Formats: sequence, C-alpha cells, structure tokens
Amino acid sequence: MKRLNRLLVLLVLLIISYSCFEKREVNKKRTEFINEIEVYYTCSMHPRVKENENGKCPICHMNLTKVEIKNNYSSNVASSFAKKKKLSAESIIRKIKLQKSQLKHFKPEYFPVTLKTLNKKIRLLGTVLQSEEKESKIPARISGRVEKVYVKSTGSMIKKGDPVVDIYSPKLITAGEEYLIAKKSYQKKKSTEYKEMLEQSMERLSLWGIRRFQYQSWFKKENVPRSITIYSSANGIVRKRNAIVGKYFKEGQNFFELSDLSDVWVEMDVYEQDAALVSIGQSVKLQFTAMPGEFITGEVDFVAPVLDSKSRTLKIRTTIKNASGKIKPGMVADGTLNVTLAGRSLVIPRSALIDTGKRKVVWIKINDSTFRAKEIEIGQEAEGYIEVKSGLSVGDDVVMEGSFLLDAQAQLFGGYHEFND
Repeated sequence: MKRLNRLLVLLVLLIISYSCFEKREVNKKRTEFINEIEVYYTCSMHPRVKENENGKCPICHMNLTKVEIKNNYSSNVASSFAKKKKLSAESIIRKIKLQKSQLKHFKPEYFPVTLKTLNKKIRLLGTVLQSEEKESKIPARISGRVEKVYVKSTGSMIKKGDPVVDIYSPKLITAGEEYLIAKKSYQKKKSTEYKEMLEQSMERLSLWGIRRFQYQSWFKKENVPRSITIYSSANGIVRKRNAIVGKYFKEGQNFFELSDLSDVWVEMDVYEQDAALVSIGQSVKLQFTAMPGEFITGEVDFVAPVLDSKSRTLKIRTTIKNASGKIKPGMVADGTLNVTLAGRSLVIPRSALIDTGKRKVVWIKINDSTFRAKEIEIGQEAEGYIEVKSGLSVGDDVVMEGSFLLDAQAQLFGGYHEFND
C-alpha cells in the first residue's frame, strides 16, 4: 500500500515538472518571436499584398518590395497593452522608424507648434446695385401744364440743377408778379411792411421750386414769363418719365422718378465656412474691374439673416459714395475682408497637414529617425497657418516639409488605422 502511494506521488511530481517545462518553452518561443525581425514582400500599389517570397504582385504584376519590421515589443503582454491604450488616447495612429538608407534621402523641416494671433483675409465677389434708400423724385410743387420736356427718355442721367420741364401755371405767374410789386415797393420805401411782403414772396417762390437767379431775372426784365423752367433738385438716372408736353400735373405728382447713384450698394457673397466670421461694422476693401488700380473702402452695413440654401453663401452689403457717378449698377467688384480671430490660437503651417479624407494627420519628430503620426482637429485657416483645436501641444516639432515620405511609408504598412511601436 505504501509503495503504491509513493508511486502516485512520483507520478504527480513528473506531471507538474513537465507542465512547467512546457510553459517555459512556450514563453521562450514567444519571447523569441517578439524579438525577431518579421520579413515579407509587398506591393507599393497594393499594400494589402503580403508574400513570404520575392516575386510579382498578383494584382498589377509589379516587382514586390522587401519589408523588414523589427518587433521590439516588451514580453510583458499586459504592459504592452496598457502602453498601446495610452498612446491611442493621445491620438497616435502610426509610428515609423526610418532606416539609414531612407534617412539619406530624407531632408525634413520642422515647425515648433506655437501660439499666434491669426488675421484672416476673406476674398469676396460683389455686384453693384442701386441703393433703394437713395431713390428720389422730381415732383410738381405747384399745379400746372407741361409746356416743354428737357429729359428725352428713361435711363438719362440728371444732375442737380439741370432743367427738366417748362410749365404754365397761372398761380405761379401771379406769385411772380407779386414779387415784382413787393420788390419795387421796398426799393421806393424801405418800410418794414414792404420788407416782410418781399421776404414772403421770395420764400413762396423758393418753396415752389423757383431759383433765386430766375426771379431776379424777372425783376430785371420787369416781366414774368408765361412758361417757367423747373430745375432738378436731385442727382440720378431717370427710372420713370411721367412728364409729357400738354399733360397737366397737380401739386405732389411726379414729373420724374430717379435712381440716385450718389450712393450705391455693393452686394457680396461669403462662403459658408467663413459666414460666422462676418459682422456689421467690419471694413471691406473694394476694387472694380472697370476702375483698375483704384481702391474704395466701405463698411459692412447689412448681413443676411439666413444662408442661401442653393449656393451655400451668405449675402452681405456695403454702401459706398459715388459722387462722380463712375460706379454703375451691374459692375463687378472684388472685395477683401480682413478679420482678426479672437485670442491666440495654437497653429501649424498648412504644409504640415495631411488630409486623408477621414482624418487630419500631422507627423511629430521623436528623434532624428523616429516619427509619430497624430490625428488632430482643426479650425480656421489664415496666412498659411491652420488653427489646431486639439491633438497637439505647444513645442511639438511637426514635420513641415518632407512628410510625403512618412505618409508613403505609413500607406505601405496599411495606412493610419493601427499603431506599431
């Protein structure tokens, strides 16, 4: 019986010893596998192809390229997993170590991530419009019949002081004769009563559109003409011509309706990505195709409350002075809107960013041969710089020139979807 027990104990010890030996062998093999260099052949056009031997790509028949990957993972699997998890949280999506042969041809330039106040120039295309606020009229200030029309057609340009019509108005003729009597009486006898009569008659004629030189001429000639000329009190283009010879006008009816071009509107389109940066009061610099070399500065005085759903643009407008009349409705204008972004932004050069379509990626220098790709979130772009919302810190050295080689190497190993330490 005792002999049987000793045999059972010996058997158990043998089983335990064999099990420990097997475990040591497995761990040894795992360590050897982890520390070994993995070699395979792939196609630069089709990186998913992996062959054990050199040859041709089965898809495009190009020569395969040899790839060597040194697996220098720690044998502690739990530690490696924790490390990967931490790196993933930092948005590191690829790490590459270049070989000596690659470094010979790799001449990168670096930019230390920094804080900067961004000034963005927004380019605009605009069109000149008639200002609705500047529409004006030339009304009949006293009833009468039109005897002559000086303005021949709509579209004619009228300037302030130009003759527009001659009218026959018995009421106006009577007022002119009262002026002649009042002035003669005041010249003979400088009394207060005659002075008041003269001033009242002059004021009445002025209110009815008669100029001072007209009634002074009547006094010299001692006669009030049958047809009295009415002069324009505004500038503009004739939009509607109502005056016709022989037509009778009542007080308040319009001889002409004008579009006053002393001020004009310039309406411009802002693309959707810049719409949030535009506000009333901002300065805009304008240049017109018809006036090369001349610049006019305006101020944004209107921003549309809604975006155009078809063009995906926002309408803004500025009002500019046009005393010379050189700026015509329908002209094209190129505008520049300067916007200073609030605060100081974390920035990188535009050339440092790789846009894969799904991700915005930059490469960060670890040492002279090792680089990490990080996914970042970006904001506005201005002056050749891009605002970084998250993913980088001040002082990170990003690859500014030469990132195409790192990108090509990453694509060779399957793109930006896994991390290799």
